[in-house]
Amino acid sequence: MGLTGGIASGKSVVARRLGDLGAVVVDADQVAREVVEPGTPALAAIAAEFGDDVILADGSLDRAALGALIFSNPAKRAVLNGITHPAVYAASQKQFAAAGTADPAAVVVYDVPLLAEGTRADEFDLVVVVHASTDTRVQRMVELRGYSRDDALRRIGSQASDADRLAIADVVIDSDGTLEETMAQADKLWATVTASAESKHR
Repeated sequence: MGLTGGIASGKSVVARRLGDLGAVVVDADQVAREVVEPGTPALAAIAAEFGDDVILADGSLDRAALGALIFSNPAKRAVLNGITHPAVYAASQKQFAAAGTADPAAVVVYDVPLLAEGTRADEFDLVVVVHASTDTRVQRMVELRGYSRDDALRRIGSQASDADRLAIADVVIDSDGTLEETMAQADKLWATVTASAESKHR
């Protein structure tokens, strides 16, 4: 299952809930950090492309320096994506395979923020989009994360549009309401998915 949603949509809350219920959750952001750890081919490629200024004294990636280089430069961002995205994809596939080997009936959830921006949505049996209105997301970012309203809107605008995300959705979890309402939808999704998985492996 691919699970996605824009910033402050509630996606991480749903991912945690599904994990608590028994899903194997593969976090794309965590994988993205792991594939650029010291000694990895991806980090070596980044250093070769962007220079030693993006490597800290301890050999790890200087995310702030790299971010400053690519933030307003789409061409450099595309180069970086060309290095990291294949590495993240390969590492994620290994985790999916390992989960399936350990338990053929496992429900694997790929928690991935940028699914609508890529081209791989059709690789998942089910695509779940956690959706909240722009107003709700801005309010959360301002009140819970300390962003200014302008910065919140800019970050939302840098991601795929709601229409793009909803276009790939098989299931939509509406997180505009209370936390309890969002959790109830996650629970309902889990019940449906596990019933389907059990019927396949009888």
